[in-house]
Amino acid sequence: HASTEGITKFLPSAMGLLLQKEVEAMGRALESPEKPLAALLGGAKVSDKMLLLDNLLGKLDHLFIGGGMCVTFLNALGFLTGASKVEEDRLDFARQIMDRAEAANIKVHLPDDVVIANEFAADPGDTDVVNVGDVPDGWYIMDIAPSSAQDFAEALSRCKTIIWNGPMGVFEMPKFSQGTRTVAEAIAGLSGVTTVVGGGSTAEAVEELGLMDKMTHVSTGGGASLEFLEGKELPGIAALPDA
Repeated sequence: HASTEGITKFLPSAMGLLLQKEVEAMGRALESPEKPLAALLGGAKVSDKMLLLDNLLGKLDHLFIGGGMCVTFLNALGFLTGASKVEEDRLDFARQIMDRAEAANIKVHLPDDVVIANEFAADPGDTDVVNVGDVPDGWYIMDIAPSSAQDFAEALSRCKTIIWNGPMGVFEMPKFSQGTRTVAEAIAGLSGVTTVVGGGSTAEAVEELGLMDKMTHVSTGGGASLEFLEGKELPGIAALPDA
C-alpha cells in the first residue's frame, strides 16, 4: 500500500481519469444496474471467486458459471467430472450458492455439455463433446461446448447489465478458446446493454479477440478490480479525498 495509500499523507492526491472511469463503471454495475443483472463467472477456481459470489448474489437476476469453476459446481450437483480438478473443500459452498440462488429466484446457468480431452494439453491425443453427465474417467473438461455457449449467449442477450469475470474454458489453449470467443462476441454484439469486464485473464481474452471497444468498460485493474467487485475497500481509493 506504500505507493498508493501512504503517499496521500505527504502529497496532494486525486483520482486520475482512468481510475475514476473504472470506479464509476463498476460501482454503477454493482449499486444501480439496469435490470436484469447477470454475472458471467469463469476461470480456474471457485475459491478465487467466493467473496465475489457472496457480494453479488443478492443483486443478481442471472448467474452463469463456466471455466474450471463449473467443474466443482457440476460435481456438487452429482455429476462425475472425470479427471478434472474438483475443489472438494468448496463443494458445500457451491451447494449453498445454488440453494441461496434458488431461494432468491436467481437463475443459475451451467453448461449442459462440455468439450473434453484425454489429457490436459494444448494438443491432446483425443477430444470430444459430451453431455455433462457423460464425462469418462481420466478425461478433462476443457471448455463449455458450442451449444452451451450459444445457450449462454441467448440468455445473456435478455439481460441489461453484464459483469464478466473469468474465461469459459482453457482460453490460452486455442483448441479450447471457442466457448469464451462465442460468449465474448455475443456480449460485444449487444446494444443497449452495459458490459463490465473485470479480471486480467478476461481482459486479455477480450483484447486478443479485438473486442475491447465493443464493451462498455474493460477493467485494467486486474486483481484490484476483482477486490472492488467483492465489495472490499481499496486503501488507495479510500485515502483519496472526495472529488
